[in-house]
Amino acid sequence: MLFRQFVDDDLGCASYLIGDEDSGEALVVDPAYAIEQYLQQAEQDGVRLVRVLETHTHADHVSGHGRFALDHGLPVSIHPAAEPNYVFDPLADGDTIEIGPVAIRVIHTPGHRPEHCAFAVIDRERGDEPWLTLTGDSLFVGDAARPDLASEAAEGARGLYGSLRRLLELHDGVEIYPGHVSGSLCGSGMSSKASSTIGFERRFNHKVRMEYEDEFVADAIRTGVRPANMERIVELNRGPFVGSPKPLEPLNGGGAGATLDVRSAEDFAAGHARGAVNVPVDGGSFPTKAGFVLPAHERVVIHSATSEQAQRAAQGLQAVGIFELSGYMLGPPTEERLAPVELDELRPLVESGEVEVLDVREPHERDQGYIPGSRNIPYRLVREWAEDLQGGKPVVTICSSGPRAGVAASVLAASGVDARPVLHGGVPDWDGETVSFRRCGS
Repeated sequence: MLFRQFVDDDLGCASYLIGDEDSGEALVVDPAYAIEQYLQQAEQDGVRLVRVLETHTHADHVSGHGRFALDHGLPVSIHPAAEPNYVFDPLADGDTIEIGPVAIRVIHTPGHRPEHCAFAVIDRERGDEPWLTLTGDSLFVGDAARPDLASEAAEGARGLYGSLRRLLELHDGVEIYPGHVSGSLCGSGMSSKASSTIGFERRFNHKVRMEYEDEFVADAIRTGVRPANMERIVELNRGPFVGSPKPLEPLNGGGAGATLDVRSAEDFAAGHARGAVNVPVDGGSFPTKAGFVLPAHERVVIHSATSEQAQRAAQGLQAVGIFELSGYMLGPPTEERLAPVELDELRPLVESGEVEVLDVREPHERDQGYIPGSRNIPYRLVREWAEDLQGGKPVVTICSSGPRAGVAASVLAASGVDARPVLHGGVPDWDGETVSFRRCGS
């Protein structure tokens, strides 16, 4: 049996290739839009891809099933509750898909979405029981999926509770491989580990250990931030099939659309095109951040330091459903600058009341402590507050370590706000160095 796991660190998504070396066939489960990685791996392993399995319709990234279907003629299998607008092979609870001696048993596990299925993988050369299960967006390592992205949260949570009970019927030694690791918005407390076992989760996963359904539901409906561009991504994944992207071309002059500068925050601060927004492609969670802060329904012009940087940015944008790319420009003009603020500079500015400090972390982070007098607007929402911030005191953005502060300051500056970011350090570094760090409730 052949088994490969692929993890997108930016989105926290996992996908899989399962095959049999003797028969020379394999399938892909939950493929990313960038399907080249699976084609290369299949060629390296000497197998032919014959099918795509989807655990469900994804809400946080565009699937590659359309590219596989249109460009390579692969059939796509999904549970009919997904109501896809493309030709598909329906999955039903208890179905078995075979690749040589490898059998993949379908377990319908609704909750995250009505159509959600897990796949128990059996290598009949080793035995008749599954030795691993792809749990998709049901059971994570250390957590369970959120239930509010496709249905009313309590309804989804009750479905998920029942689905987890079904998965717990598997033997303790069965390995689990989830559809997400930490970094995804489809769960909040999941581990960065890429796999676990049923026995380990039974013992240590707090969601699994909740014995009563009402307790589980009350905990599960405390959901967080919804994925960026979610409705658009779901629409694309439900069909019709999305084919391969157009090549990203260099621009000799300016292009039409919103300008996204993907260089480092320091390079952006030193000089950038007027009105550009900065989301560094080499920073964490680039696709998610870009999806949150780019204006909806506008074409995008990429400004980058290298063509390779631009191509990686395009791939990240396409992963979250942003396909309207005008092209890219190297070495963008330096019409505007953004002066960062160091933490030791911020103290006298705060004490004199010369600036407004904007805490751009999420509310649950601020609940752990904040700078007295600061205002909390998560970075993903600052565009909506730009008009309110215009014409007042200069704004200094701060987060936990710098990256989100840089993004937020660029969005505000592009909207006409006098904004400066703290790029090196953040709120946790404030304690004991400057004014007192106040904890909520104190």
